[in-house]
Amino acid sequence: DFDAPLTEAGEYTPKYHLLRDDSFPDMPALHYREAYEPAIMYQHLSLWDALSFTEPFKSAKPVNMENLPVNNRNGQSFGYTLYETTITSGGLLKSGDNVRDRALVFVDRSYIGLFKRQSLELAVPDGKGRRTLSLLVENCGRVHQGRDLDKQHKLVGDILLNNIPLRDFTIYSLDMKPSFIDLYQAPWKTLSESPSFPGFFMGRLFAYGYPSDTFVKMPGWEKGVVFINGLNLGRYWSIGPQQTLYLPGPFLNSGINQVIVFEEQEGDYKVNFEDMPDLGMAADIQ
Repeated sequence: DFDAPLTEAGEYTPKYHLLRDDSFPDMPALHYREAYEPAIMYQHLSLWDALSFTEPFKSAKPVNMENLPVNNRNGQSFGYTLYETTITSGGLLKSGDNVRDRALVFVDRSYIGLFKRQSLELAVPDGKGRRTLSLLVENCGRVHQGRDLDKQHKLVGDILLNNIPLRDFTIYSLDMKPSFIDLYQAPWKTLSESPSFPGFFMGRLFAYGYPSDTFVKMPGWEKGVVFINGLNLGRYWSIGPQQTLYLPGPFLNSGINQVIVFEEQEGDYKVNFEDMPDLGMAADIQ
C-alpha cells in the first residue's frame, strides 16, 4: 500500500509522523538492511520441460481458473494457467474480452504475440499439418469494488481462429505456489547463452552470519515471479512503478540460499539485492 503509515519493511513514512501522538513511547529502531552480492543464475528449466511434472486437465471448452478441479476442487486463485489445443491452419486469432488479464500466445511453443485488453487479435502464421497452439494466461490481480467485482479471470470464453471457436483443450494449472511443481526433481540444465522463455532460472544468494533484510531488484528482467528458498516472494514487472521486492531476513538461511526466477520473456541472468527499496515515483505529503 503506497499510502500506508508504515512500509512493508517497517519503515516510518511522513504519514506515520503526522499521525503519531507525541505522548507515545520512543519508536523502535529500524532493522538493518544489507546489499548482498548478486545471485548469478546458473541453471535453467524451460516451462515446457516443467509441464511433465504437473497434472493437466482435459476440457472441450476453455475453463476459467476459478472452476478448475484443483486445490480440493476449490479452483485456482492466482498465478498462470496454460491452455493448449491443436490447430491445422493459420489465420486470425481473436480473444474478444475473454482473456483476463494477459496471455502469451505460442505456436509449437514459439512465441507469436500477446493478448491483453488493448490487443484482441493476432495473426497465426500458416504452417503444415497439426500444430499446438498455447496460451499462457495470467491473472494480474482482482478488483475489490465497482462493476467488475464479480468478473472471473483467466480464459472465460471462446477463442476464435478464423471465426471458429477452438475446442479440445489441455489445461495446466500453474498457480506458482511452492508445491505446484517439484522443482527439485525437474530436469534442470546448465544455463546456456540462449535459454528458452518462458522458463525458470536458478541461482544462489550467500548470506553470512545472521541474515538481514534486503530488497530484490530485477534490472534486465521483464516480468515474472521470484522464489526464495521455495517461498513465492512476489511478482515483478519492468513497467513498475515498484522496482524492488522486500525480502525479510528471516526468510534467509545463514550460508547458501536458493533463488528461482520464473521469467516470461527476457532475463539478465542475475538478481540484485539492495539495502534500499525502489518504489518508483511517489508524492510527498503536504
